[in-house]
Amino acid sequence: MRWTPGAKRSGNLQDLRGVSGGAKLGVGGTVILLVLSLVFGKDLLNSGLGQGVAIPGTQAERPSSPEEERLVDFVHFVLDDVQGVWTQEFRPTGQAYPEATLAVFTDSVRSGCGTGEAAMGPFYCPADQKAYIDLGFYRELKARFGAPGDFAQAYVIAHEIGHHVQNVLGIERRMRQQQRANPREQNALSVRMELQADCFAGIWANSTAKRDLLETGDVEEALQAASAIGDDRLQKSATGRVNPETWTHGSSAQRVAWFKRGMQGGRMEDCDTFAEGSP
Repeated sequence: MRWTPGAKRSGNLQDLRGVSGGAKLGVGGTVILLVLSLVFGKDLLNSGLGQGVAIPGTQAERPSSPEEERLVDFVHFVLDDVQGVWTQEFRPTGQAYPEATLAVFTDSVRSGCGTGEAAMGPFYCPADQKAYIDLGFYRELKARFGAPGDFAQAYVIAHEIGHHVQNVLGIERRMRQQQRANPREQNALSVRMELQADCFAGIWANSTAKRDLLETGDVEEALQAASAIGDDRLQKSATGRVNPETWTHGSSAQRVAWFKRGMQGGRMEDCDTFAEGSP
């Protein structure tokens, strides 16, 4: 992806690396949470964070490599670029787009939705309108899930900001109401929510293509990332079995399809995963 390192620092990025946040799950926690989510049919990765309040942590000394600082620069760039696109998308509707904050943390973090762990993966908290990511997730994405590349990393951020868009539009609130009214549909509704965030990420990707920011292989990187974290692929890898009734994020094929749909159309109306017959 074409970008200039160090050119601009986002005012919406909160660097919490080295700030104490809570207990740690340790190595293998990601797999454990994924298995529990899929076995029990509850989204423990994103919605099982509890209902805590943000509490300032204590800064700890930690070394930071040049490679990590370059990655932080990239996150700054992507965050501002994604939100700039959504500001433009909202403008014709007459509704202002309130920008989200992205918190970069290490191991664990206190959020408006409780304590988040690195093993849970990136998540968005509607209560404080923040997305959270431990940069170690990108190492997992490359090494464990076989999805390297900067555009794969950018897709993850665009997906989480997609959840912020859902929150701003009231989609997240309506989905939670439907889940409470129809407990048996809880997982299916969660899948629709996640696939829409993938589609919203595709809308941003559409804009990057129009602005000639893409390099050869970028789109393939994003599609590989979307495929790598599909529920069926994760479930098969972790347990050897696939049970669609316990999915919370959608299959690899669904995630790829909805990202493509957003990228090809570039319009919010193309991303109605709650319409009859979808996903």
